Amino acid sequence: MKQEKIMRSREARHFQLSLLFCLLNFSSFAIPVTGYSLKNCRINYDYIAICSKSKLKAVPQDIPSRVRSLDLSENKISKIRESDFKDLPNLTNLNLKRNNISKIDKGAFTNLNSLKCLNLNNNKLVQLQDNLFHGLSNLTELRLASNHIKTVASSSFQALLPRLQVLSIKQNNLFTFQSWELSNKSIELVSLDLSKNPFDVFKLTADVFPNLTWLNLGYSGKKHPMIWDVQNRTFLRRVSKLDISGIHLSFDGMKTLLESVNSSLTSLMMNDMKGNLGALINISCKIPSLSTLQLRQNALKVVTSSLLQLCVNVTEVDLANNHIQNLSDNSFRSLQQLRTLNLKRNRLSSVPGATRNLPTLVELDLSFNKIGALGCHDFVNLTSLRELSLQNNSISTLKDCVFKDLNKLQSLKLQTNRISDLNGAFKKYLPNLKFLYLNANKLTTITQREFASLQSLKSLSLHQNQIKKLQNGAFIGLTNLVNISLESNKLENKEIKAGVFSGIRNLTRLNLMENRIKYDTDAEMPDPPFSQLTRLETLLIKSQHYRLKSHLPRNFLQGLTNLLVFNCRNIQLLSLHLHTFNYTPQLTELDLSSNDLTDVYADLFSPIPNLKQLYMSTTNLRSLDFFLRANLTKLQFLQVRKNAFSVISEREMRSLPALDYLDMYGNSFTCNCDNAWFLQWVESNNQTQVYDAYNLECNYPTDRKGTRLLDVDVHSCSLDTGLICYISTTCMVLLFLVVSFTSQFLRWQLVYAYYLLLALLFDTKKKNKQAPNQYDAFVSYNVHDEAWVFRELLPKLEGEQGWRLCLHHRDFQPGKPIIDNITDAIYGSRKTICVISHRYLESEWCSREIQVASFRLFDEKKDVLILVFLEEISTSQLSPYYRMRKLLKRRTYLSWPRAEQHTGVFWEKLRRALETTDHPAGDRLLLTNQA
Repeated sequence: MKQEKIMRSREARHFQLSLLFCLLNFSSFAIPVTGYSLKNCRINYDYIAICSKSKLKAVPQDIPSRVRSLDLSENKISKIRESDFKDLPNLTNLNLKRNNISKIDKGAFTNLNSLKCLNLNNNKLVQLQDNLFHGLSNLTELRLASNHIKTVASSSFQALLPRLQVLSIKQNNLFTFQSWELSNKSIELVSLDLSKNPFDVFKLTADVFPNLTWLNLGYSGKKHPMIWDVQNRTFLRRVSKLDISGIHLSFDGMKTLLESVNSSLTSLMMNDMKGNLGALINISCKIPSLSTLQLRQNALKVVTSSLLQLCVNVTEVDLANNHIQNLSDNSFRSLQQLRTLNLKRNRLSSVPGATRNLPTLVELDLSFNKIGALGCHDFVNLTSLRELSLQNNSISTLKDCVFKDLNKLQSLKLQTNRISDLNGAFKKYLPNLKFLYLNANKLTTITQREFASLQSLKSLSLHQNQIKKLQNGAFIGLTNLVNISLESNKLENKEIKAGVFSGIRNLTRLNLMENRIKYDTDAEMPDPPFSQLTRLETLLIKSQHYRLKSHLPRNFLQGLTNLLVFNCRNIQLLSLHLHTFNYTPQLTELDLSSNDLTDVYADLFSPIPNLKQLYMSTTNLRSLDFFLRANLTKLQFLQVRKNAFSVISEREMRSLPALDYLDMYGNSFTCNCDNAWFLQWVESNNQTQVYDAYNLECNYPTDRKGTRLLDVDVHSCSLDTGLICYISTTCMVLLFLVVSFTSQFLRWQLVYAYYLLLALLFDTKKKNKQAPNQYDAFVSYNVHDEAWVFRELLPKLEGEQGWRLCLHHRDFQPGKPIIDNITDAIYGSRKTICVISHRYLESEWCSREIQVASFRLFDEKKDVLILVFLEEISTSQLSPYYRMRKLLKRRTYLSWPRAEQHTGVFWEKLRRALETTDHPAGDRLLLTNQA
């Protein structure tokens, strides 16, 4: 047992020392916390760092390591250093396009083991040196387009080949492409873009591209034909998509090229061809697998039936940008499987007869032509058509019969024409239409049941017209409509009424931006306009064309119980009624920017606790204290640009615990101690990104106007918390060690010192009192020794010798605190007799009595204490009672056990002790320590 205690004691000491060491060295092991505010970048919710268009000349070094995607495009970076990306191990996407990069240090990408996509397009690289991409073992996509690359070292791509699938080296200065320079082994490459290089030679000597499906050779070669040298036709056996637009290759070379992909080609692009296009088309269409043929920019003013006569298996033909004015009626008659026909950006003045009677056609694009009218037979027998594009023509009117054969049509694009009257075109036909685009026309009125036959319609675009009137029931029949856009018209608030939106109960998105909707009061409306749109999720009414100030009726949003997004930016609002959002409990995004909301009710946002995005820029806010009661615990995005507040308090920021993004650009900040907490929070917090924090400027005081907010030194505003923590921690450790040591070795001395202190306090309280002594002696004893006191002590001292004694059970004043009774009894008696036994030493109150008496003895320098021992007590047992042990060495004491045979001598010595005067010289009259 003893050995076990020793071991525990050693372990305790070892733990204390270890703890002290760790705490004192805490600063050495602490992980630094990096702030979330970047100097030149911003980070979105998906850990994508966006540093584009920031005029950077070097890669910034404050990007957090958890970033997964980094966009450094459109800067002025000229060199990539070895250390630029060493702390970004999680990066999967790196965009460096449109910089001035001419040099990349060896090992610059070594630590980017997770990178999958690297974009170096539009830079100034001249050569790719050995092992340039070392470390990019997981890269799947590499883009090097539009550089000045002339030479490629043989080992440049070696580190990439295991995983690389997409490689683009278009528009460089490569004169040869030889497979052995890339690799001698098969690689996983799926897409290879070599277009716009001045190749003299294209040479494949090995089967290095077994998985290649997309090959782009467009506009390759010089003015003279390049040499096509593929030693085995099977080397490109899996290429299914081939672009040879504008290529400089002899006719025989072209035939050889096409024979190399004869077994797999499905899509061929021959745009801007300089040779015999008809002959090339005939060769191409003999490839049995070919299904898509793109023939753009070939200056085909007229298309005859012979041009595509052999393309019987082709399903998609693209003839865009060809200046076509005429098409013979039989132009596509041989294309019995044609599904997609693109004729946009030509010069057609009407719907050509060649597009009729194509029962397999699914998609027809006639956009960006000069079509002025549509006839009832223009789309005859197009029974399979699902997409029809007629936008950007000159169509001014519709007929009610124009779409009669398009029963399967799902998407109709009529935007950007001159249509002013629909003439019932949508009251009978198009039962399967889902998307109708009528925007950017000249419609002025939507009449009742205008779209009655479109029971499948999901999206209706009517924006950018001149609509002034919406008749009640204008959208009846659109039972499946979920999105309607009425933006940029001339609608006034009298047209926005419940009757207009009847019948479209499934609507989820309504766009009313840029109209003329204005309310003069926030009084309750008798007929709220959206009361029937209970499933609406997005309502946009921003930027109404009124310069006068306006209001929103307090029940404007009544009925919108599922609304998620509400945008009323820039509608000249003066205020918002306290109960505005009582009807929208699910709201998650709210835009109130560019309104004059100087005062915001503290409880305005209380009904929308799910809000995640809030925009309140340019609203003349003087404070953000309304957030304290807003209960926006889920808010993640806050934009409060260009307002009038200057101080941000800790309570305001703490009231938004989920905030990830804060944009306060353009405010007039006070740069003194009032903003000290905010400045430190911006730099140190690792949850909320403060947009463009390093460019926020001071406006007050005047001597700091124009200074950047984060350049202000606010350390003098508060104590060094780090130093305080260090000192506090050190003191706590030392205190812990002292207490541990004391409790281990000086426990009893500590307890005794505590009681001595109390006694000293009581003595100080009483020592100046000059009250006369009421008793000759106060008897201090334990209740277990009461029998001896009553049987022996009282009869002798009071009965025979006539002394007046004070006993606690008899003379203490009832109701008075016991410690006061003890103090009064000791200072009210000439002497104090302590009857000491083992029980006495164990008693708390007896200990206090002897403490008070001993302090009186030493403070008054009077012989007031008599010690009577009823039992033999060794010195070791008295050791915890240090004061008593010291008294035994200097004062008289009597021992009852030693006087059992000579009691008369004992009582005589006690009497003489009671007779001793209070003078200090009285010590000479005392007897020896022998009883």
